[in-house]
Amino acid sequence: LGKLSKLASNESLSLFPDFQARVAVLKRLSYVDAGTETVTLKGKVACEVATCDEILLSEMVLENVLEPLEPEEVAALLSALIFQERKEDAEPSIPSARLKEACETLRALARRLGQVQRECGLPTDAESFLAECLNFGLVDVVYEWARGVPFVNITSLTLVQEGSIVRTITRLDELLREVRNCARVVGNPGLYRKMEAASAAIKRDVVFAQSLYIQ
Repeated sequence: LGKLSKLASNESLSLFPDFQARVAVLKRLSYVDAGTETVTLKGKVACEVATCDEILLSEMVLENVLEPLEPEEVAALLSALIFQERKEDAEPSIPSARLKEACETLRALARRLGQVQRECGLPTDAESFLAECLNFGLVDVVYEWARGVPFVNITSLTLVQEGSIVRTITRLDELLREVRNCARVVGNPGLYRKMEAASAAIKRDVVFAQSLYIQ
């Protein structure tokens, strides 16, 4: 028992620098108040997120990255936070200038957060964090799906397997619910309604059909 306790203690000590670095990130970005060490409003927003990187999504909400976008563009942009297939060499075509600008804004935001984490002692950097958190491989596919294009047509836009497309869109609906909760926390009814509209746009047809295997 004493040996196990010692091993557990050593493991805890080995993780402590990482813990301290993560706390430093939260304080620097004002998710935790540096004086009182209590959770701030930004921290409460981040607590609503479980589907993707909490800080990246919280910063998107708080910096109003989603505000200029239409619901179908919101769905397309947010798909980059949850699509997990291997990245292709070629970037997908971005279907609108406004969405393309939002994608660049999101990339810049991810790089900035990666740099902050590196400066606070975490083993990452701007480009590594960007590659870890974002994958724009289904942006055009999700955009067309949210616009009402049939599933058989959107599959011709990508080499990604149909099952991966379905999984991404169903997880995207979970993410949209989380952004709705973030909007509620910060008191942004316009963003809340936009997330409802985006969810309604993607939640249709074969992607959300009930499986015969679980009936």
